[in-house]
This record gives sequence, C-alpha cells and structure tokens, in this order.
Amino acid sequence: MPTKLIINGKPRAVSSSPDTPLLWVLRDELGMTDTKFGCGRGFCGSCTVLANGEAIRSCSTALENVVGKKITTIEGLSADGTHPLQKAWLAENVPQCGYCQAGQIMNAAGLLMKTRKPTDEQIDDAMGGNLCRCGTYMRIRRAIHRAAEESQILSEAKDPLRDRGSFAAMAAQDQAEEV
Repeated sequence: MPTKLIINGKPRAVSSSPDTPLLWVLRDELGMTDTKFGCGRGFCGSCTVLANGEAIRSCSTALENVVGKKITTIEGLSADGTHPLQKAWLAENVPQCGYCQAGQIMNAAGLLMKTRKPTDEQIDDAMGGNLCRCGTYMRIRRAIHRAAEESQILSEAKDPLRDRGSFAAMAAQDQAEEV
C-alpha cells in the first residue's frame, strides 16, 4: 500500500518501506535531488528539509515519521530563486562549493518561520548543526539578517492595516513581536 505525503504543497504517493529515510524517498523515488546526502547520521545538515515548518534531517528521519506532515524541500521554497533567503544568499556571496547550501537555506527558513528578526545568537543557535566546509558562517549569518529584513519589508507592504497607518495595528504587531 502506498504511503501518502504532501511535498511542496502537492500530494504524493510513494512505495518505499516505512523505515526508509526520507532523504532516499525524496532523491531515489521522487527524483528530488536538490536535497543532499552528507553524513547519513543527521550531523552535518546537508539533508535538511522542513516538516510542518520545523527543520529536520531527512537522512535520519524515517518515512513513517513524516506521514501527515507537510514537507518542504529546497525545490519547494522557490522554483525560480526568488525567495528572500535565496536572494540574500547570492547577495552575500554565501555559496562556494555549494554542497551544504540547500540544507543551510532550509534550516534558515525554519528559523525565520519562527523568529522574524533573529539576533546573531539566535542564528548561531539555530544554524549550529549545519556544517559548511568552506567556512562561510559569517556570510550565512549576514544573509539570514538580510532575508529577515526583506521578509519584514514584504510583509509590511502586504499588510493592509499597516498601509492605512493604523497605530493600533502597528502597536499590536510590535507587542506580538516582543512575545
């Protein structure tokens, strides 16, 4: 019996065994090869995807543990590279060899979903499990700050209450951000 998943907003049925790591389902069965294999133990972060907005290591997460969750891979973040994180990565010249970048970006996406304006410490804590052999950690941090700023600008531009200049709406937003 096929296992049903939702990957990048689309229903998918896969035939892999329930104990198969999600990474191999994505790469081998579905042909989604942008999620990378690194260490195979969940230590390096190259295989990071989102499950219901939480960053997970797909190499060490069994298929049975993601049934019913919405999976987002780097392919689902933005097909044309227009996601604020992808644009910030290029603007800050983060990629060198590029191998870890999909996992880095997906981990950063999980962070920004929970924390709109992360501090350096929050970024370091969230990204600490993602390894970059090229050592572009400072660029990664700058890119996350840049993406957070762009995301903030985009959300303000789309927020009709902010467009009307409602002080109550702005105060409520600021109070929500403090919590």
